[in-house]
Order: sequence, then structure tokens, then C-alpha cells
Amino acid sequence: MPAAGSVSRIELTPGFVLHQRPYRETSALLEVFTPTHGRVGLVARGVHSPKSRRRGELQAFRALRLSWNERGELGTLTGVESDGPGINLAGAALYSAFYLNELLVRLLVRHDPHPPLYERYRQALQALSDQPAGIELTLRLFEKQLLQETGYGLLLDVDCETGEPVRADRFYDYHLEAGPVVSATDAEQGFLFPGSSLLALAQERDIDAAVLRDAKRLMRAALSLYLGGKPLKSRELFVRA
Repeated sequence: MPAAGSVSRIELTPGFVLHQRPYRETSALLEVFTPTHGRVGLVARGVHSPKSRRRGELQAFRALRLSWNERGELGTLTGVESDGPGINLAGAALYSAFYLNELLVRLLVRHDPHPPLYERYRQALQALSDQPAGIELTLRLFEKQLLQETGYGLLLDVDCETGEPVRADRFYDYHLEAGPVVSATDAEQGFLFPGSSLLALAQERDIDAAVLRDAKRLMRAALSLYLGGKPLKSRELFVRA
């Protein structure tokens, strides 16, 4: 981030618009995600004026190249151009993409780059477009990496109390800020998961419907903790659909 009062000129760099809202009469405030600058807040001046060429370009889920002048917390957009073909999303895939954007806005701090997460996001959008039947897998793997990149990664393959490897044939009580603890198979209390599901999620392979159900339960609890219990607006889209 530039020193107070100084201006940094950022040349065209890949990015996606995560969110935008109106600002003054014809401008917009953007939240964009880039591989090299992380989440960035930008003012797009005059973008909603009748003669603006940028109105149709600054859409969510469209790969862009952006340039801006950065001073302090907010920058000023100076250029935008397409960075590839558009991504077609509809129905549950579209709602899921909005969900990914909201997670990024809520959990990423500004000016903190996460190149691997940016690539996973790009791949997730493409997967939502190409393989809408695989939405659940796409979301769970993205959530897992997002937690990892933001410092909240889930321990999945080691018992956090004993240090022993998680066993596929055992059940574990998952402590959200610590990790799994082996539990009696017939235990009735605790946040319980089969070791086989934890290992499949850790290794990102052999993920069947049962593993996806367990992963959704685990990720939802973890995200709720780190989001401070404040609900996600994008989840309301699924309820209304």
C-alpha cells in the first residue's frame, strides 16, 4: 500500500469484480479481486453515466484487466478491458458464484494477495459454468482453500490431541479452532465426523455424496465462526429459488 498522500499507478492487471454499489450520481464503488494486489476497493467514476463505455464491462464473473491509481484505502479506476470470453452462469450455478464473491469480500482483507486462491476462484467459476452438476464439490473445495489462505485452515488428517494420523474407520469430534479428536463410534454428543470423510476432504479425492454432506456441515460451521455469525446474503438466493 502506498504511503499516505502518495499515488501508486497500477498498470493493467487481471481481476474480477466481486461487488459494486452506486456512489454519488453516476459513479460506483467496486470491490475487485486480483492475484497480485488481493482485494482492492476502487471508485469507478462516471460509470453509470449514459455515455459510459464501462457500464457493460464491469460485470461480476467476467475476467478483466484493470488499471487504477491508488491512494490510501481506495483507488480510482483508470482502465478496464476484457481478459477472455465471458462465463455463462444461470440458476444454482449463478447463485453459487454470488456466494463465492460474498465469501471473498467478507473474509479477505484488502491489499493482501493470494495468487493460489485467485486461480482457484477462476477455476471455480469455470467449473460452475461447465459442470453445474458438480456445484457442491466446487463450493466445498473453494471454501477449504479460502479458509487455508486466510489463516483458518482446517486440520483434517491428524488427531489434534494425540498427534496420531486420522483413521478412516474411526469417528472424530471436530473442535473448530483445533481439529479432530477421536471419539467412541457410538457417541451421541459432539460434532462428529467419520475419519474417512475427513481424509477424503484433506486429500481432495474419493469425494462421494456422503463426504460432500459431511464437508458441507463442517465448512458451514467453520465459516459461521469466522464470519462472526453474521448471515450471508447470497444464501437467501437459494432459499428463494
